[in-house]
Amino acid sequence: MSPNALNSFFSLCIGFAIAGALASGYQALVKRPAGFGLLQQGVVARAFAAVPFLVFAAPFIIMRNTLRGRRIERRRFEFVMMATVVAGFWSLMSGTCVVLTLKAVGLLA
Repeated sequence: MSPNALNSFFSLCIGFAIAGALASGYQALVKRPAGFGLLQQGVVARAFAAVPFLVFAAPFIIMRNTLRGRRIERRRFEFVMMATVVAGFWSLMSGTCVVLTLKAVGLLA
């Protein structure tokens, strides 16, 4: 496996791990699952503050909603595959951002 492929896989895993940790932490604090409805709250400041959270928690939310939709609504396989690719790409990008931040701070070599 090439170093670039290994780095991308590491970023993908970090992205999903961060997304899961953020969404689970939010659910533990607020006692309801996180969702994209946070952007539709009436107060503008609260919706604005939800954007950075959703940027990093979105892969987990997309996969949770997709798997629940597959089980409950019997969504087609193609839809589930497309949502999985979107969540994976989003996780890769957010994981890359986290890895680059850790490298800039000096916590990762």
